[in-house]
Amino acid sequence: MEEIDAGALLPNDRVQSMALDGEVTQIHRGGSERYAEAGDTFEIEGTTFEVTSVEERTLGDVTDADARREGSESLEAYKRRMERVHGGNFEWDDTSEVVRYRFERRE
Repeated sequence: MEEIDAGALLPNDRVQSMALDGEVTQIHRGGSERYAEAGDTFEIEGTTFEVTSVEERTLGDVTDADARREGSESLEAYKRRMERVHGGNFEWDDTSEVVRYRFERRE
């Protein structure tokens, strides 16, 4: 367990703010880099969060419930957001490997 930089796991200020507000409680990240391990902590504006689970998945495993935990109203809205955020560098492929990081606020 170690303390990580919030920006390493949560890619921008908007996502970090949404986590602080409780709107985002997990994030999927692609690529081969591991951004955190279960038990790692990070801080946003003086609030500490703990990574509670890290799970390898594929984009085809992502559900509506996952999308809501990431601040989208549905899986379709999540897909559109990912395409918009990543521009021409992203195409939804159900077989693409991703890692799901779940986290929660520590009291």
